[in-house]
Order: sequence, then structure tokens, then C-alpha cells
Amino acid sequence: MQVWRTRWNIGVKSAAVVIAAGLAVCSVLPASADEITTGNRVFFRGGYAGTTSDRSGELFTDGHNAAGSNSGNHGYYVGAGEDIMLTHDVWGMMKGIALLGEIGVEFKRFNSKTVANSDTDTTPGVSGGGVTLVSNGGLSKEQITMLTVSISPKVKFMQGSDFQPWIIPAGLDFHVISPTSSQTNYLDIGVQFGAGAEYRIWRELWLGMDGRFHLASNQTNTTNNFGTVGAYVAIGF
Repeated sequence: MQVWRTRWNIGVKSAAVVIAAGLAVCSVLPASADEITTGNRVFFRGGYAGTTSDRSGELFTDGHNAAGSNSGNHGYYVGAGEDIMLTHDVWGMMKGIALLGEIGVEFKRFNSKTVANSDTDTTPGVSGGGVTLVSNGGLSKEQITMLTVSISPKVKFMQGSDFQPWIIPAGLDFHVISPTSSQTNYLDIGVQFGAGAEYRIWRELWLGMDGRFHLASNQTNTTNNFGTVGAYVAIGF
């Protein structure tokens, strides 16, 4: 019996030492991925888009209003992108405020009407029987679209919480417009400003809303300024 008790005490003490050692090791090991979030996210966006000026009266959008005006400036956008975490606390200077880099791509469709175009042949009121001297087509649906690729700094607040508002103070835009302008220019650059907020609904699944305004340099001889308001889904990794 004495031998059994001695072995029992040795076993209990050994187990206690092992447990204590395990706790000590765990305290110095990094936390699991579920306990620490990197801040990196992939997001998918969509919603309303509207330009500050329509593109009616151009050669390629409606044949200079030869058979009606392609004058709408409201539509939708879809896009996707990635948030890349640069620092969780502005390099130790501001706790709870993170700085990220956002890379995004966005497609917009502003308007669509069946009107004349640069290839419309016979149009009432057009001298020579066509929009141009070599036109030989008819009316068609002309869609006003734009593709934007952007790179922007993003400041996120309330790091460590499930609700995180953010702003984009100024970001760089690269635009491709379609159809081209009457002078056949289609590339433009600009700056974007944005604000939004997101909420964690489960683990690294986030839902958010944002609003942005894009100020273009209008190097296509068209006014390409526009704004967007919509929602997005983000997945952390």
C-alpha cells in the first residue's frame, strides 16, 4: 500500500509538472489563426453607380443624337478587390487604427438605349443618308460602360472589434470608357475618395457598405466623374 501511495504521489506530481510545462509553452507560442486576424481580405462589391454628366450627343454613343439621345447617367456597378494589411497600429503610433493598401477592379454600366451610332446608314435629318459618309448599318443598342482599376490607401478604425469603419483619403484610378469618345480616346486617370464600414458576422466573414466618388482628369474629352453606393462581402485570410 505504501509503495502504491508513493507511486501515486509521484504520478500526480509528474502530471502537474507536465501540465505546468505545457501551459508555459502555450503562453509563449503564437496564438492560433482563429485568435489573430491578419486584416487581409478579399471582397466582392456591387450597387448603384451614377455619372455627373451623361454622354449623349457623341459620335459613338448615339450618332450625335441622329435618332434619339443616349442621355441616361444612372446604372450599376460590380467589382472585386483585395485589402492588404500594412500595419495594425500605424507602426506603433496610433493604437486601434490600421493602414491598408486596397487593389480593386470595377465594372460599371450607366445606360443602354437603341439609338444611332457611327455606323448608322439612313437616319432622318442626317445629310448624306448616314451618320458618316461610309455608314452602312442600322440602329443598335449602345451601352455606356466603364472599367476602373484602382490602388488606394485605406485607413480602418476600431481594430480588434467586430465593427470597423474606414476611409480612403485619396486613391489612384485608371479608367477605360466604352464606347470611345468622338475623338477615339478611351483611357483616363483620376482620384477616388471613399468611406464605409464593415461588420464581422462569423469568423472572417464580413458584410459592409461603402460610398465612393471618383474625380477623373477627363483626358478622353468626355466627363468621366462618377459616384457609387453599395454593399460588399469580404473574406479574411
